[in-house]
Amino acid sequence: MRTLKRNKQQIYYALFLRKEPIKDEYGNETGEYRVVYSDPIEIKINVSAARGESSTRQFGDTVNYDKVLVTADMDCPIDENSVLWIDDLNITKPHDYVVKKVAKSLNSISYAVSKVSISG
Repeated sequence: MRTLKRNKQQIYYALFLRKEPIKDEYGNETGEYRVVYSDPIEIKINVSAARGESSTRQFGDTVNYDKVLVTADMDCPIDENSVLWIDDLNITKPHDYVVKKVAKSLNSISYAVSKVSISG
């Protein structure tokens, strides 16, 4: 079944670009890395209500997720390295969801996403 326009809501996503080494004040690499993402991109997508016990677990019992995103756009670039702004669309703040699992079918893509708390 195709996704209906009236069921879509606006969210933002950012794609993983690379990991950069963190350097100390002398220019030496510390062995730690900073993750670099693309600028946030707006998308309209179907977002499920919060997951409940009676919901279908299409990703299995081992994946812990809070919501499911569904799109009929088979070219959607969101992957398991992407970060999302769903509940708080203020993209100047840190993201509030991460993608846990991607499930592609013949006509749609489903994303299991999990809420995170990022400080800073």
